[in-house]
Amino acid sequence: MTRELLDLQALPALPWRNGAGLTRELALQPPDAGPDFDWRLSVAEVERDAPFSAFPGIDRCIVLLRGAGMRLVSADGSLDQRLERAHQAFHFSGDLALQGMLVAGPCRDFNVMTRRGRFRAEVQVLHGDAETRPADAGLLLASLGHWSDGARRLAPLQAWLWREALPALQLRAQGEAPCALLVRIEAVR
Repeated sequence: MTRELLDLQALPALPWRNGAGLTRELALQPPDAGPDFDWRLSVAEVERDAPFSAFPGIDRCIVLLRGAGMRLVSADGSLDQRLERAHQAFHFSGDLALQGMLVAGPCRDFNVMTRRGRFRAEVQVLHGDAETRPADAGLLLASLGHWSDGARRLAPLQAWLWREALPALQLRAQGEAPCALLVRIEAVR
């Protein structure tokens, strides 16, 4: 149950090929998998309207962290979703090629991708003290406020990552309007 401490501000920001934004990769499993990952966690800074790459065979979840948000529209018209409320998880198929259109300026979002049929992810938004269930792997991202498990503390935009065996946690939230994202990743059995 080893946990890694991640600080979003200290992670390298990799520019998108289309120049429309930056990605900070929090975790890739296996770590050297490249595009053949089982699961991937990242934060994107979207700076202008741009296409979202399709990821066949991948289930996705996106959560707006900062900014006014964006609208996601698929080329075939099967999806038209506005992401304007911070800290609300939206799940969709990575098979779809999407166009992302900013609502009012740049935004930052959190992304979860899992290989369909091998892993699945549950994204839970926490707004106060919580007791959580264990999982095969997971991440706790402090978006607003400070979060602790009694022994350690997370500041805003810091995260704990468990690549294996996310334990049950007893979390305490501090600060005005705290918010954290808990990702529970399970192997499909």
